[in-house]
Amino acid sequence: MDLVQVAVTSLVSLAAMFLLTKLMGNKQVSQMNLFDYVIGITVGSIAAEMATELDTPENSLVAMVVYAVAAVCISLWTNKSLGARRIITGKPLILMDGGVIYRENLKKAKMDLGDFLMYCRIGGYFDLGQIQTALLEHNGTVTFLPVEMQRPATPADLSMQPDQTLLQTSVIQDGVILRGNLQRIGKDESWLARQLEKQGYKEAGEVFLAMADGNQVTVFPMESKREPADLADR
Repeated sequence: MDLVQVAVTSLVSLAAMFLLTKLMGNKQVSQMNLFDYVIGITVGSIAAEMATELDTPENSLVAMVVYAVAAVCISLWTNKSLGARRIITGKPLILMDGGVIYRENLKKAKMDLGDFLMYCRIGGYFDLGQIQTALLEHNGTVTFLPVEMQRPATPADLSMQPDQTLLQTSVIQDGVILRGNLQRIGKDESWLARQLEKQGYKEAGEVFLAMADGNQVTVFPMESKREPADLADR
């Protein structure tokens, strides 16, 4: 009976974790600030304890809810208050600007020169002369503003006016036509069939994935239709 209760409380704690995570908002680890991280590991620890706490699992559940509600309240508070935002999430820290590396700010960031150079290389900058400004964001990532002459050229720089790229919509997945997506882009199955026929496909079952972009369809066939080439031949 204890094993059954552990299984049940584990499922309950998993469901509670899912619901509370949705309540607090979806964030990647790289997007978390320090407060988000502390709340996340605390709620996770409580959920793990709840799974094996057979006497009073409701206590752990209440604690999880309290932490989640506190996280939501603080998130709303920081959205409305600039002062609270600076205290809770912090503000960007200038690590380098105009060819000057700020030693004191590196100390505040608990970062040495080796760490800073590593972040530069990760960002694609092996020559520090290509960097105008380097910022440590509140989530721990380092962002860079390149020197104007080192940034990639844009169509505006070349006086070009390219057509706007549209968002692609999947219309076939695993050989199944997604009729709802077709309707959203103003197309029907007859149009899709014609597009597939132009590319040599007789039916949707031959297609692993098809993406529509305006009047264009990009098709990826099933593996059985086209085998990958041997890497030795490349």
